[in-house]
Amino acid sequence: MKRIALITGCSSGIGEALARNFLKSDWTVYATARNPETLSPLVALGARPLTMDLSDERSITAAVKSLLAQEKAIDMLINNAGYGAMGPLAEMPVEEIRRQFQANLFGQIAVIQAVVPSMITERKGHIINMGSVSGILPTPFSGAYAASKAAFHAASDALRLELAPFGIRVVTVQPGGIASRFSANAEAQLKKTTRHLNHFAPAMDAIVHRTRISQESAMAIGPFADTLTTLLLKENIPPIIRLGTHSRLLPFLKKWVPTRQRDAILMRKFKR
Repeated sequence: MKRIALITGCSSGIGEALARNFLKSDWTVYATARNPETLSPLVALGARPLTMDLSDERSITAAVKSLLAQEKAIDMLINNAGYGAMGPLAEMPVEEIRRQFQANLFGQIAVIQAVVPSMITERKGHIINMGSVSGILPTPFSGAYAASKAAFHAASDALRLELAPFGIRVVTVQPGGIASRFSANAEAQLKKTTRHLNHFAPAMDAIVHRTRISQESAMAIGPFADTLTTLLLKENIPPIIRLGTHSRLLPFLKKWVPTRQRDAILMRKFKR
């Protein structure tokens, strides 16, 4: 029997690339997006589309219920959907920070809660949570995004311990810079996240720079997805996977460089 993968956030980027690779590896892939029409290229390759909006728990429940009505169980959940909200925390509208946590933490946990009962019944399964090196080393103007990813890392660590007795393995992927629409999507959010700037208005160029910086020397999405797919198809998947530009440098800076020196480096980089 084919193994079953549920991959969220497949309209573009990492989710779409992983869905293509899992289809090539002869998995049955259920791909999600808020707008299912964006999944048509994957559907043409054999993916099964599901509508899922991480801000709507009912859509999450309905999507997983629809999948499990057709399949006995889910072998792998890849929790990939989410986005980056950039701006100064001191002046970012609180409702935008809530939206960031809804997409990058609360919605992700809701998907996990919907999937876990069937995995427990089968006493097996993998949950792959897409974090970010920004959750390890935050930078100026990425506070909301970094905080949501740091919280997701912590949740993933707890889940790894809690679900292991049921035969469920939890893996955290912490990408560095990957060539995708992440920066373009983040920049499109700036009108919302920076609409009340006062003291930080003169820093707008630096905010835009932070929004775009993940694409500087970014790892091409094809090699990233290929390497990640190879790791995820191994029998013993590493509990933490770091890939992409600066995916090892930023954790190194966090661990080994003294805080004051690290702060000085980051403030020079982002003109603070």
